[in-house]
Amino acid sequence: MPADITLLCLPCAGASATMYLRWRRVLPAWIRVEPVELAGRGSRIGDPFSPDFSSAIDDVCVRMQPWLNGRYALYGHSMGALLAYGVVRRLLQTGKALPQRLIASGSASPSARDNSRLARMRGREDLLEDLRRQGGTPDAVFEDEELLALTLAVLGADYALCLDYVHAADVRLPMPVHVMSGRRDDIAPERLQAWQDVAQAPVTLETFEGGHFFIRDSELAVLDALTRHLGQTSVAPAAANHANLAPA
Repeated sequence: MPADITLLCLPCAGASATMYLRWRRVLPAWIRVEPVELAGRGSRIGDPFSPDFSSAIDDVCVRMQPWLNGRYALYGHSMGALLAYGVVRRLLQTGKALPQRLIASGSASPSARDNSRLARMRGREDLLEDLRRQGGTPDAVFEDEELLALTLAVLGADYALCLDYVHAADVRLPMPVHVMSGRRDDIAPERLQAWQDVAQAPVTLETFEGGHFFIRDSELAVLDALTRHLGQTSVAPAAANHANLAPA
């Protein structure tokens, strides 16, 4: 059996990290799933949204502290993948223990982002249309006006974080990077392949049946892949690199 490892999971825009709780019932016992909740949702609904991307990264790093002394990996879907990249940059800056690997799901490389869709969002109706187009949101959310208003507020705040991100090509990640995508997602293949721009080792890419939320359409296949990749991690924790980097 592979050595125990903690999988820290960052959510997509508009969602709570509780979206990953069900994985605990399916993944093997040696993988400890720990959703990392962002401010303004779930158990942190009373906390104000992070005002900018850098603040969000600082917040996530604080939330991750309990697991930095052990073996861990980072997983993020969509916005969560961008946050995961930002977190690794911040860990490099501060000399903290790095994840064994980063798994980026449903997200273009930070070096190849296209924010034109997000920049066109002008209000509730635009956000609502985008929420429906992306899929993955339970029907119950659209049927409950209070829950829908909360979801749209979170989505708007998260899109603002994504728009605030500015890429700096000053570092390449020192750990393995695995990219997951849906065959029917509208992210162009070259933007997924561009994760190689930010990684030192060859990036691996895996596709699944489904759209942007292939992690639900093909959940068992995704979890099988996660198990396989996490089982390939080394036993020793990744060493921190004390590079002098600009803030993410």
